Amino acid sequence: MSLDMNALPGAERGETSVRDGQLAPVTCAACGCRLEASGTADDAPWFHFGRLGGRDARGDRPACIDAPHDRSGRGILAA
Repeated sequence: MSLDMNALPGAERGETSVRDGQLAPVTCAACGCRLEASGTADDAPWFHFGRLGGRDARGDRPACIDAPHDRSGRGILAA
């Protein structure tokens, strides 16, 4: 737990990345939606936050909603 008043939610769980020298939530490179890790491993895939019924947390329907992403926010291509 952080006592910093400006701490980002999820920072303790490693759900942040470094962007322009600042800690920031991991976001999708294609649509900008926030992503959440599906596990605790460093190589665990990331998925859109709050996805339900083909929609993201904002109610949008991005094409990449059900695709796994890497930690940098890029979609992982199936082999």
